[in-house]
Amino acid sequence: MLRLTNILMIFVLSFSLSAFSSEPSAPSPYAVLENVGNKLFNRIAASRQEINKFPSLMQDIVEEELMPSIDYQYASYRILGKHLRKTSAAQREQFVSSMRNYLSRTYATALTKYKNQQVIFEPEKSVANKKIVGIKMQIVELNNPTIDVIFKMRKNKKTGEWKAFDMVVEGISLLSSKEAELSTRIAKQGIEQVSVELASIAK
Repeated sequence: MLRLTNILMIFVLSFSLSAFSSEPSAPSPYAVLENVGNKLFNRIAASRQEINKFPSLMQDIVEEELMPSIDYQYASYRILGKHLRKTSAAQREQFVSSMRNYLSRTYATALTKYKNQQVIFEPEKSVANKKIVGIKMQIVELNNPTIDVIFKMRKNKKTGEWKAFDMVVEGISLLSSKEAELSTRIAKQGIEQVSVELASIAK
């Protein structure tokens, strides 16, 4: 059975949490994180019987509830790391598209293991004048240790949106792990080949 730690990957490698506007009255990153998380998990819980009969429904839920809030472009660029400056616009576009589809498929698969665990969000704190914040969330499951998760969120200076670009689980950065995994492959095979491989996995 997939461990709960892996289930947490649904929140992404590059999970984007939009604050909808840069106005003072707009939701804080704390409020947006809780809203997006609760909405996603509540829909899964309400659709559990249908998902059991039609597993492909989870993909629809991910596309409707999660993917609109995924900053897959920023995450993709972070994953490319040192290779980014060596790529053309067309290569970057292909890689971002492949990564988006890969993430969507990965999250849908992981979410099938979600069984209504309790999710506790960190209380609100001031984010005044901050561009990056880390927000803690706890996953509580009966007879299992509580898992602490830190979402690293960045405020887009152009749109005012807060987007989570990384998640740290048990001290391990999922973004850094993916970057390390793909960096060597990109160096050896090239970004276009890696993009094709990611796209094939997502099918």
